[in-house]
Amino acid sequence: MPRPVRFDDPKRDAAYWARIRRIVDAAPPLDDSQRAAIRAAFHGSQQREAA
Repeated sequence: MPRPVRFDDPKRDAAYWARIRRIVDAAPPLDDSQRAAIRAAFHGSQQREAA
């Protein structure tokens, strides 16, 4: 899936996504409790939409 275009200027857009990659790569991995909290938040919103 291609990334969305954030900026019309291709150089600025590439720099933006490079910065995002550096930030994500520098972040520590999530532990199991963090993954569970994120999963619960997304699954809970899906159940509310269905109701």
